[in-house]
Amino acid sequence: MAVLTGKLTKKLVENLGPGRHGDGNGLYLVVDPSGARRWIVRVVVKGQKNKKGAPLRTDFGLGGADIITLPQARDRALEYRRMAKQGLNPRFNAQREIPTFEEIAQQVHIDRMPTWKNAKHGQQWINTLRDYAFPKIGRMPVDSIGQPEVLMCLSPIWTEKHETARRLAQRLKIVLDVARSKGLRSGENPVTAIKDAGVLPKVVKKPKHHNAMRWQDIPAFYADLSGRNAMAAKALMFTCLTGSRTGEVLGTRWTELDFEARLWICPAARMKTGDDHRVPLTDEMLAIIEPLKAMESEFVFEGQKRRKPLSNMAMLMLLRRMGVEDVTVHGFRSTFRDWASEVANVSREVAEMSLAHKVGSDVERAYARSDLLEKRRVLMERWTRFVSASEGKVIQFETG
Repeated sequence: MAVLTGKLTKKLVENLGPGRHGDGNGLYLVVDPSGARRWIVRVVVKGQKNKKGAPLRTDFGLGGADIITLPQARDRALEYRRMAKQGLNPRFNAQREIPTFEEIAQQVHIDRMPTWKNAKHGQQWINTLRDYAFPKIGRMPVDSIGQPEVLMCLSPIWTEKHETARRLAQRLKIVLDVARSKGLRSGENPVTAIKDAGVLPKVVKKPKHHNAMRWQDIPAFYADLSGRNAMAAKALMFTCLTGSRTGEVLGTRWTELDFEARLWICPAARMKTGDDHRVPLTDEMLAIIEPLKAMESEFVFEGQKRRKPLSNMAMLMLLRRMGVEDVTVHGFRSTFRDWASEVANVSREVAEMSLAHKVGSDVERAYARSDLLEKRRVLMERWTRFVSASEGKVIQFETG
């Protein structure tokens, strides 16, 4: 590897390419091919010899260059050399300034910001650590965190909030792995050790079901709904017809709608699957949303706050005012899916793609790239005719 002689500068530390770059007096900046930068100091401990009887030169890590500045690295290198001349091994005698777990976690969060799927995901990442780790281990030096400290964070929520605990474990592991890569800790990651040892009990994930209305009852429900003027009613009608998720509907912007092609294109950033989703628009769907253009809002379903979307609780509260207590908004997706199987008798692929579900394995999806739009358009037309027709057993709802 190339060696740069002479003193380093802040600019060089930030821009030098892979290799071992010397600052003099045994201090080196090591730049990995990945771009990671760390400090090491090479010293000869008085009295220590190698197998051939020659003075033993030993490298000691001083920490990552994104945390330890050049002046700090020089000071620590000087401290190590002084100890080595006295016959003291710096590995056991150096007084190191180890950053806390929270400091490393915050730095990891900042470094990974460009890689988050969206800003909300990035905020959730750090919030999990803020709520469940920082109060317990946030102020501890990152090199002092072992299995007991990790268990202190995970055990209280492992069974009661298992999904949160699982994500917390992943994030704890990442922070501790990064700390090790910066030379701030050593040994096996305690999160991995806990997982391998089976210390925490096995939790069987219970399937989550959203209460749904029977497909036979939805025409009467929709007829009641269509007689209401509230924005929540309009949004719920659109939700029932499109089979879309609550967040997808409430976040709909006019720019996502192509009236000429009769399509609503929900962008990947707002989709659970991370892919754009095309929803064919029927006459009934268009009749719901076109009058809303007059509001001149960015969002199709504007809430009480000007230029803000409707609250994500608005549709559920409307259901409760209507006296529909045992049904969720998300459940209308199940209603559509049951109807598609029992009445429309369409293929699984068409029904699942209408709900923006991924179908098949990664390999299968790589070859089957069509979203079956035209077949889905026919299905949504049939569904709309069924839902908006005044047929089926009439259900009496309370007015609200």
